[in-house]
Amino acid sequence: MTGQYKGDITPAEAWEQLSEQKTTVLVDVRTKAEWNYVGVPDLSPISKDNIYIEWVDFPEGAPNPNFIKELTDAVEDKDTSIFFLCRTGVRSIGAAVAATEAGFVNSYNIIEGFEGAKDEQGHRGRISGWQGRNLPWKH
Repeated sequence: MTGQYKGDITPAEAWEQLSEQKTTVLVDVRTKAEWNYVGVPDLSPISKDNIYIEWVDFPEGAPNPNFIKELTDAVEDKDTSIFFLCRTGVRSIGAAVAATEAGFVNSYNIIEGFEGAKDEQGHRGRISGWQGRNLPWKH
């Protein structure tokens, strides 16, 4: 099963499942800088909190050597459905693969990520992704 994870879901599908299934969690694998300056999903309308675990650090971009330990500390049940989120849905694939390899069998990648693709002016967060799909978020 190396290199595999449960699958890709859209931001809207992630929101729906997070809303409907009590035990699902969202793990935001972006950097602290992205969380602080770009914004984060707002799960308060569904009485949940985000889990923040950097996949790579900022500004070096080095992989987080404690990623699996931090994930294991945050998510005790390895059968939990985990939705991994990054900026555009690329880093979160690596996180979902690593989580699956560590035994988290229901690891999903949120395609489009938080900000999604660039629009005609080169700006993200307007046409796709969690922001562009107008799902709840905050600074």
